[in-house]
Amino acid sequence: MTYLGSTFEEVCADVLRKVTPSDRERRNTLKLADRLTNNVMVVAKEAGLDVKVRVEGSVAKDTWLSKEPDVDIFMRVPTTMPRESFGTTCLEIARKATEGFKQIERFAEHPYLESVVDGVRVNIVPCYQVERGEWISATDRTPFHTDYVKPLLDETTRGEVRLLKKFMKGIGVYGAEIRVGGFSGYLCELLTLNYGSFMKILKAVADWKEKRIIDYEKHYDGRERELEKIFGEPLVLVDPVDKGRNVAAAVRRERLDEFVIASRAFLQRPDSWFFTPDYIAPLKVKDLVSTLKTRGSTIVFVKLGGVKTVSDILWGQLYKSQRALRKMLRQNDFDVIRDVTWGDEEDLNMFIFEVEQRFLPLVKKHFGPPIRKRIECKRFLEKHVGASHTISGPYVEGSRWVAEIKREYTDVAELLNEKLRDGGRHVGVAHLISQAIPNSLEVMVNEKVAGLYSSNPKFAKFLTEYLEGKPRWLVHE
Repeated sequence: MTYLGSTFEEVCADVLRKVTPSDRERRNTLKLADRLTNNVMVVAKEAGLDVKVRVEGSVAKDTWLSKEPDVDIFMRVPTTMPRESFGTTCLEIARKATEGFKQIERFAEHPYLESVVDGVRVNIVPCYQVERGEWISATDRTPFHTDYVKPLLDETTRGEVRLLKKFMKGIGVYGAEIRVGGFSGYLCELLTLNYGSFMKILKAVADWKEKRIIDYEKHYDGRERELEKIFGEPLVLVDPVDKGRNVAAAVRRERLDEFVIASRAFLQRPDSWFFTPDYIAPLKVKDLVSTLKTRGSTIVFVKLGGVKTVSDILWGQLYKSQRALRKMLRQNDFDVIRDVTWGDEEDLNMFIFEVEQRFLPLVKKHFGPPIRKRIECKRFLEKHVGASHTISGPYVEGSRWVAEIKREYTDVAELLNEKLRDGGRHVGVAHLISQAIPNSLEVMVNEKVAGLYSSNPKFAKFLTEYLEGKPRWLVHE
């Protein structure tokens, strides 16, 4: 349901009613959290490990969204535990504590376990039992984050946090994992504390320029210029419990820009679709083929199999490989219009490159040095005069040497197949991705992807949204 003509307050009030957990939902979630906390304590004690276990995150702070509880249970272990056994030992405890339920190994700085218990996602995460500032692992700060935020939130501000989270989820910028590169829940809470309300956040964000720095606890009061040198990210929010950490470090420029433009759009035209955009039905196969044929460009799909690793490592390697392949295409004169990476984190990964044209002319005009540079000219002539790759020239044009030479690759699909045949390490493909390529590589151009499209609903939805291009919240009458 949309609310064309509704006020900001009306839309937000309706959304808030939907995202605020009921008393019954709270009781059930907290009961589950208590049960699992006790499980972890019992298993840890049986293993002879002295730990402190408690619930952290949005459930502990009561900033979670209705029907979307993430129960974060932290095991605080003694600092005497060696780093070598820190992840493995705690992971085994987590497995036993959630035995019989679906389990997925995740990775931050070290492994932790994600489990689905009674339909609720549960994260069991180890950290060290340290004093503030004496961090050993990245997760050591989390209990301090909870203790910092909880006393500062009341019922009203918790509602404002929920609105911000739901808005960010709706526009696709929520989540600090590498796959998303967006805003964490803790960052949402701190933005709310800093600005006071969801409306004030959006009004401030709508005017954000190139870089924004927020130091809520004024750790650098009077020394603001130091922040520019310490933190290089486009958005900086100094962690109240650790002045050397940027809470917004994970936010990519793309996600930040999307937040800015969506904030402007919502303020101009408040509507519920920002929080729950309409579902886009995948194109029918015949419409997909027609769209690809009439688009005018060439879309190349580089398909490879699954990579057995945790999510953050996988996406880090996928993005690194994507950048390397984009660079390689441009170095070979293929103009990349847009490129994306997609995967289901199971058995399918995909690089998608949209180029202006699949085929290039065989001849290429290659500019050499200005004639005033004698040594460079000598080298240029030695390389191109009478060479098998030289079609015409060298000759002088515009006070510099020019040669018309043969391109090594004129077909973008041939280029990708050739460079990736052995895994692509020599062109910058990341290690784990390169290992998956030789036995699963398939390069498809335009409508040749129709078979995969028709057999994979998740990919079909993604490709439909890619072809649509615009954000789902961007609606014009």
